[in-house]
Amino acid sequence: MTDNYNPAKIEPKWQKKWEDDGLYHADIDPKKPKNYSMTMLPYPSGDLHIGHWYAMTPADARARYMRMQGYNVMFPMGFDSFGLPAENAAIKRNTHPKEWTYANIDHMRAQMKTMGAMFDWRREMISSDAEYYKWTQWFFLKLYEKGLAYRKMSAVDWCPKDNTTLAREQVIGEDKVCERCGTPVIKKNLEQWFFRITNYADELLNFETIDWPKRVELLQTNWIGRSEGARVTFTAETGDPMEVFTTRPDTLWGATFMVLAPEHPLVAKLTTAEQKAEVEAYVEMAARQTEIEREAVDIEKTGVFTGGYAVNPVNDEKVPVWIADYVLMTYGTGAIMAVPAHDQRDFEFARQFGLEVRPVILPEGVESLDGETMTEALPEYGVMINSGAMDGTPADEAVSKTITYLEKNKTGEGALNYRLRDWLISRQRYWGSPSPWSSARPAACSPFRKISFPSSCPMISSGARPARAR
Repeated sequence: MTDNYNPAKIEPKWQKKWEDDGLYHADIDPKKPKNYSMTMLPYPSGDLHIGHWYAMTPADARARYMRMQGYNVMFPMGFDSFGLPAENAAIKRNTHPKEWTYANIDHMRAQMKTMGAMFDWRREMISSDAEYYKWTQWFFLKLYEKGLAYRKMSAVDWCPKDNTTLAREQVIGEDKVCERCGTPVIKKNLEQWFFRITNYADELLNFETIDWPKRVELLQTNWIGRSEGARVTFTAETGDPMEVFTTRPDTLWGATFMVLAPEHPLVAKLTTAEQKAEVEAYVEMAARQTEIEREAVDIEKTGVFTGGYAVNPVNDEKVPVWIADYVLMTYGTGAIMAVPAHDQRDFEFARQFGLEVRPVILPEGVESLDGETMTEALPEYGVMINSGAMDGTPADEAVSKTITYLEKNKTGEGALNYRLRDWLISRQRYWGSPSPWSSARPAACSPFRKISFPSSCPMISSGARPARAR
């Protein structure tokens, strides 16, 4: 026994003995109950730091406790090794991301082993190994076969100089520039892969079998954003249908204009020659904003008249069609009916541009309303007024009777809408899990001085992507 503890001498000795004895090996043993312990796999950035052990130490303590309780504990470790940081670091160092990543893994693995955690290193997982990501591809194909993976056009952040999509964290600064080259970033529509998580929206709102804190339940509920209302079809003067979703179909008679997202496919068709230059300039400006910026409620409302009109199906009135950045293609249909008397954002927009404010709901306690003198929108439910055959419908029947009216006239129907969006998974990056339909990345697409990448999943043949999900 020595008075001084010398970790550099003592710890390697015992760590070697533990490894030689297989102390932490998880071998099949039908006599013992099984326990699977797991912690987050670190990104191989090059060096361990205190944050790694903040996550790993409690998991290690629990794994040891379960082993002492007689369980056969499997506690693997590995590295979440695909991603943007490796690619950016490799470009900066003029090397290949695989070289940079695996050198870091070797270094960090050695550091971890000095800590003496009870990881079974025989079961190491590295997400950039073909033996690992072939299962990522396998899961993808299973989702595809069930119609849960699909492609569609979607707006992405795009660097026009590097000709590449960018992740949100690669768009930096107030000027929204590419972190690589400093070029202003734009929005661009590209075909993207999605996972259809919206199929499970209602299931994700069921907390009966989950013991979650109320705060977390509220966060998830707001994230999913389930809304009941109606889908209503306006008709553009070009003859094209313009579908909107509204939670307040009872206010349809008060729609005095429509607003499209700048990215809406009908914008180009509706825009007149006189308005073309102004509309195109506005579309370009909106393309450089984030959705958070566009949805902010405390900024001045902006928009441009397309010169086109649409017909309101409940009263056959022609209403002007505008574009504005506060309407998003990724939420609802990318088109809204604007009812300024009963929606504050629409009210502010109408006052900004001199558009009609027409009250069609009389809330309880309000005797009369004049759109010209209103100082703010009144979003409360109430008796329907200025609404044709629906005049006098009380508040508790207004929405349901309006939906019945729409369905009878085949101009709309009751519907649900969710703020939850399907999960966009395309990244179009080099250092990431490859598509199941591509066994190799073409050299022309690589920014690196040489190509050395693990082969694709052997169970998946290369070739063109199927046209659609089965």
